[in-house]
Amino acid sequence: MATNPVVNMLKVKELRDRLLFTFVILAVFRLGSVLTIPGINASVLLKYFEDLAAQNKNAFASYMDFFAGGAFSNFSVFMLGVMPYISTQIIMQLALIIFPPLKRAAQEDGGQRRVASWTRIGTVVVCIFQSLAVTVFASSIPGAIVMDDVAFKFLTILTVTTGSMVTVWLGNQITAHGIGNGISMLIFAGIVARMPHAIAELITRVKTRDINFVFVIVALIMFVFIVALVVYEQSGERKIRVHYAKRVVGKRMYAVNDTYIPLKINPSGVIPVIFASAFLTFPLQLASSFASSSNASRWIMRLSNILTPTGICYNVILVFLIIFFAYFYTQVTLNPIEIAKSIRENGGSIPGIRTDKTEVYLQKVLNRLVLPGSLYLAVIAVLPTIIQTWFKFPQSISTLMGGTSLLILVGVDLDTMSQVEALLKMHHQDGLVKKGKIRSRKL
Repeated sequence: MATNPVVNMLKVKELRDRLLFTFVILAVFRLGSVLTIPGINASVLLKYFEDLAAQNKNAFASYMDFFAGGAFSNFSVFMLGVMPYISTQIIMQLALIIFPPLKRAAQEDGGQRRVASWTRIGTVVVCIFQSLAVTVFASSIPGAIVMDDVAFKFLTILTVTTGSMVTVWLGNQITAHGIGNGISMLIFAGIVARMPHAIAELITRVKTRDINFVFVIVALIMFVFIVALVVYEQSGERKIRVHYAKRVVGKRMYAVNDTYIPLKINPSGVIPVIFASAFLTFPLQLASSFASSSNASRWIMRLSNILTPTGICYNVILVFLIIFFAYFYTQVTLNPIEIAKSIRENGGSIPGIRTDKTEVYLQKVLNRLVLPGSLYLAVIAVLPTIIQTWFKFPQSISTLMGGTSLLILVGVDLDTMSQVEALLKMHHQDGLVKKGKIRSRKL
């Protein structure tokens, strides 16, 4: 009788404990996503967002809920999610490249711990600014605040900032003691948590004939095709052969087998999409929150309209940011100079390429991979806007049928399954699949 992968997973104590720990942390995260911050009238808030959804004007709230799993609409303690942390990471990575003294400090003993500390401090600063914008947004909703304005602002800044840092800590605990990348798992859980409501809304729209059933079938076919394309693209590799010369150890000569440098078709994975979305979240939230105020200036309202997630300007900026972060992240993680230096130090060479031209060759190969890979990511990222515009789907549904959500779902799923597969193999159990192997993605 064929072995059951689920049974094998439960047999391995280490894997069982890691899975249980991950589920407990995700349950805590979901609990915090529904706990409303003090001083908010939940019933008024719920009616406000329902009215926006009925008028199809909740683009900003839907966008923020995308990464927080509905926590923003609930005005919960985890309403900002992990996005302030990701935004700070982007700023820190850029600073390490722009300022050489910071890079040298990061490369010293204990440098990575210092960088991590700076990132956490920067996250607190970003959270304070974003939580202040949240208070302005809440003040624009009539009857939403049930306490003194000054006390509400102070309490909200304290609560939301603390909640965001707790969320980051939960993600780090999953990475250390659970399964998968913790930060990515929290985003994954938020997306999955929105699926039942989105499916129910889609069924209701079809019944009321607000959405053509034929469009639903076409969109589902597109969804299946794109999922298959994402899986195929993320598992593709370009192998560069590296030949190593024979080595003499003592009086004996040892032959070294040739190896390969596996370069993914899309070396940066879904990181450019997450970085680009996080980079736009901060100005989007500030502009939308302050534009909702009664005394908002004209240029803030104009900026809020430009940064609408379904607008042309926003999507054009998103495409350029995805391409930029694809090149940026690839250069940080796969530095051709460092790879070529490592090959030369170990007595290796790429057949047909002069040793002093190794960096140029590797850079040329990476450029050929990054450009089509980044364009592919950009097309997938703007797909929800296309579905929403052409098929008239609401944003809560279109964001789940393509774009960042689809890339994150597939990428996190492949990465988690690869870790489970590795743990099963390590304990001499059958893997999750009978043929082939599951390749992880760097997420």
